[in-house]
Amino acid sequence: MNENICAISTALGVGAISIIRASGPDVFNIVNEICDIDLLSKASHTVSYAHILDNKEIIDEVLIIKMNAPKTFTKEDVIEINSHGGISTTNKILELLLSHGCRLALPGEFTKKAFLNGRIDLVEAESINDLITSQTDSQRKFAMNRLEGNLSKLIRNMRNDILTLEGKLEVAFDYPDEIEDEEELTYDELKDTMMTIKDKLSKLVNTYQDASIIKDGLNVSIVGKPNVGKSSILNHLLDEDKAIVTDIAGTTRDIVEGTISLNGIKLNLTDTAGIRETEDLVESIGVKKSLDIISNSDLVIFVLNNSEELTKEELDLINNTKVNKIVFINKNDLETKLDDSKLKDIKVIKGNTKDINGLDELKNTIVDMYNLEELSTSDYNYISNARELSLVKKAEQIVNDAINNLNDTLPFEIIADDLRESYVALGEIIGETYDEDILNEIFSKFCVGK
Repeated sequence: MNENICAISTALGVGAISIIRASGPDVFNIVNEICDIDLLSKASHTVSYAHILDNKEIIDEVLIIKMNAPKTFTKEDVIEINSHGGISTTNKILELLLSHGCRLALPGEFTKKAFLNGRIDLVEAESINDLITSQTDSQRKFAMNRLEGNLSKLIRNMRNDILTLEGKLEVAFDYPDEIEDEEELTYDELKDTMMTIKDKLSKLVNTYQDASIIKDGLNVSIVGKPNVGKSSILNHLLDEDKAIVTDIAGTTRDIVEGTISLNGIKLNLTDTAGIRETEDLVESIGVKKSLDIISNSDLVIFVLNNSEELTKEELDLINNTKVNKIVFINKNDLETKLDDSKLKDIKVIKGNTKDINGLDELKNTIVDMYNLEELSTSDYNYISNARELSLVKKAEQIVNDAINNLNDTLPFEIIADDLRESYVALGEIIGETYDEDILNEIFSKFCVGK
């Protein structure tokens, strides 16, 4: 924590501006050694014009932002050097910082310092990376909601409820003679309070699926026999000619992917190779990959040809697919030969890619199926990763065990111990307690410089 770290905080390459950031107890002295102004005399949170020097050689003209601890992101002294963009200039300034006493920051180390110094909690720290990597408006709103501490506040409120209840239990078994009659804690009152806590935890567990949709999007695969119009559907949804479209069956031999935003939610679209028996080695590999993709999809759009009879293979594939599915019957401008009465309990949409008929209905069906319209306007107080989910489930299970112990009229001491365990589990979510290895794993996913 007492080391001086530095890193490039902007994307490395040709650009108008680059930002090199440094944080630590001696960064003011270090930067003062490589610039032509008296940086130490400058006030905190001011911007100064200067030149960066290597001995007497001018490396670049820059703007230097000086920020005194503790009113900084890391709660340490922080310097940000705004230089001209470019790989050579940016790397040279970084090299000078390293040679004068800084070391290169690890991925996410600035944010890790902010967490360890109490500037932010662990949920807020993770949300910073979510904000950086957000690609849709919903992802941005979701990350900002967590960064503003809304989920953390919810967790802390539940911890306070548990702590208050635990305190009452400890008073009840440590000082039973000092409790007034009207303050006596009964089993029924205790159970009601614990059930309320359990319901809040269960509700939080149930937010994980929606959070996954907002954060990671939906994996949607487009599946069907060759030449039924899968690639045309992909191209229309993406509004670009991503996949090659011909009348020749088996044109798509490999996987073609693209991404769109639907009601602020990212859809990861995959146009699979046409599924059929084939002796073509390359095409057969594509077919196998298509079958693998189906099993890993959140939603499968099965495309059928209205002018051909439904085959047993198609029907078996549809019925054996366990994930959510929609059937799009394409080419409804041609003579109908397909009997859709066999498609029971499946959402069926009819249209054709020639006139772009039915594609709006397809989008609206996806919106309704996953409540995307509601997700885009929700409060976003969701848990969003496996670490948080496992800890909330752990706290929920412990509270549930405490309720069972209460029903068995076990002593208050045992129930208080259960509540204390759930309190600790929730504290791990926001980083009140943490494992160093888990902490390193979290921040290793960050970019260097943040």
